Amino acid sequence: MGTFGKPSADKRRCVFCGKHMAAHLTQCPFCREAVPQVQLSRRTGPDGRWHLRRGLLYMLLGGVIYYFAAGYGAPFQIPLPASVLPLVTQYLAPVILLGGLGLTLYGFLLRIRS
Repeated sequence: MGTFGKPSADKRRCVFCGKHMAAHLTQCPFCREAVPQVQLSRRTGPDGRWHLRRGLLYMLLGGVIYYFAAGYGAPFQIPLPASVLPLVTQYLAPVILLGGLGLTLYGFLLRIRS
């Protein structure tokens, strides 16, 4: 026991009898039970799911923007001037689509590496 009745950092509690024992021991000195060693591991770094989903969402967004800006959704017209629509269909929608494709491929790469 450390100061003020708190256990020291190099001690742990036996899961069977509840008494404090040294952290390096595999058998409790009081109850003689074998104490299992528990290793907690956490994944370090991203696993790619977030990038994968976000990339697919951007690709869908680029496709929907292109569909409506190019005039394929005839009953639903985008209220933009005619001079802006070619800019949207030629540059904006492909950039969003390709950016989403890149993010999706990056997510796949992260999923393969993890």
